[in-house]
Amino acid sequence: MNLNELWQAALGEIELNISRANFLTWFKNSALIDKKNNVVYIATPSNFTKEWLQKKYHKYILRALRNLSPDIKQIEYVVSAGLNHSLSAKSLLKTKTEKSEKELNNLLEEQLNFSEFNIDPETNLNSRYTFENFVVGANNELAHAAALTVCQNISLKYNPLFIYGGVGLGKTHIIQAIGNKIHNDYGKKVKIRYLSSEKFTNELVNALREQKMESFKKQYKTLDVLLIDDVQFMAGKDKTQEELFHIFNNLYEHNKQIVFTSDRPPKAIASIEERLRSRFEGGMVADISAPDFETRLAILRTKLQSKNYALPDEILEYIAESIPKNIRELEGALNRVIAYFKLKNIMPNLLDTKKILSTILQQPVKLITGKDIIKKVAEFYGISEQDIFKESRKRDVVKPRQIAMYLFRQELKSSYPYIGEFFGGRDHTTVIHACEKIEKVCNNDQGLNQEIANLRDLLHS
Repeated sequence: MNLNELWQAALGEIELNISRANFLTWFKNSALIDKKNNVVYIATPSNFTKEWLQKKYHKYILRALRNLSPDIKQIEYVVSAGLNHSLSAKSLLKTKTEKSEKELNNLLEEQLNFSEFNIDPETNLNSRYTFENFVVGANNELAHAAALTVCQNISLKYNPLFIYGGVGLGKTHIIQAIGNKIHNDYGKKVKIRYLSSEKFTNELVNALREQKMESFKKQYKTLDVLLIDDVQFMAGKDKTQEELFHIFNNLYEHNKQIVFTSDRPPKAIASIEERLRSRFEGGMVADISAPDFETRLAILRTKLQSKNYALPDEILEYIAESIPKNIRELEGALNRVIAYFKLKNIMPNLLDTKKILSTILQQPVKLITGKDIIKKVAEFYGISEQDIFKESRKRDVVKPRQIAMYLFRQELKSSYPYIGEFFGGRDHTTVIHACEKIEKVCNNDQGLNQEIANLRDLLHS
């Protein structure tokens, strides 16, 4: 395994342990440039990134590298505007003084080919996300069909398109696949922009601080396709919602295409303006659920083919059976297995595969407490923990409170009287009503089922 392959494999494991936004922010343009005497040298694009990796992510990096190469004892971080895999740390520092920043950036483009970071600066789209490598199954066929229809009928059908589903199920893949297909089909004739809701908010804050709101609004008015990922994070951000509402209206009135993703359906996003919620629901709403075994197996085979590597069916089946919910974790496990066998230069076998994945699959069972449930429910629905205990009959509070009671019953097996007492001395009949109501609604409401599944994932993660 060369330095590039070792770093790619380590990144695959690191991504499983931190948020996607943080992963893309802090590990972009990083590289493992040298390995000598049990020390590896990692180059970063700036001093700020270097310090952040050292302080916040050093343990994740060291653990991932040691899992792949146990002889590694130490990590040294160096700063460079551009990186060359063939350079040692010493020659890298020398090169920095000899070459201009522009030359080093050109060198970076030539030497680094991380598909994860192959992002078009104009559209923000990552070219790795396409419909060709998106595996369609029963869990996502509606969202996939709607996405293709949008590409073939820009702004004429399903506008807006709103796709929701749990963490790691392919929402980012499919929304970027829409952008990439339109970009490939129409080129610069159609102006596209993809961004996360977090980035949208940050741009807005910067525009307000620097008094550049007119410029901020203008860049969105000129778009033909706007793609916004994870809109649930706009909950409670009034100014962000207000600006998005005006941008939405302007684009919609001029027949421009808009696509959103979220981890929950529009009606389940608490602390969001009703006028914005109605816009989200005004077009097509499609969900992505957890993939079944056959789809997970197909995903693994597709990923394997793209990596030009072969694994026996029994290994793929074991991985597919062991990781049932999260496609990102599925790919991470596959990367880890491939890296191990490449590093050891041995034929893949099931016994070693089980050993490799044992640290991932045999995580200790997390002990859930009542405080955990209250905290996660409050965060999920954008209310305070105190709100759950208040005598409020507002829908935005009653629903989270009833779900919290239901989770107490399901996850902690608490008695009705105990739950009532915990929730401020409420009568046990109130608790029974809440639990029965949530269970009844779940039988007919896929959206609520998804919300509760997401909450359970958060509790046990």
